[in-house]
Amino acid sequence: MRIDKLLWFLRFAGTRGLAQGWVEEGHIRLNGRRVERCSAGVKVGDVLVLPLRNGVRVIEIVTLPGRRGPALEAQGCYRVLDAAPLAPLARPEIEP
Repeated sequence: MRIDKLLWFLRFAGTRGLAQGWVEEGHIRLNGRRVERCSAGVKVGDVLVLPLRNGVRVIEIVTLPGRRGPALEAQGCYRVLDAAPLAPLARPEIEP
């Protein structure tokens, strides 16, 4: 599957055109190599590094999506490899 189509199907990009621009600018890494062509093929087991608004995300493709479906369906197609640790719970204040 083409990388631009995959990014759109997985809902990382709002439109396929945005995904194409993102790839052509060289912001995406596929298995550690910089990708600059939208026609680059992605298969199950590949690792993508994606610069998102809230930080860099590393994902592994588990299955290729057949369509641009709902978010939960899209999230089932990849596994996040760099899950950020959860923030520690705030300690309750002790009254004197």
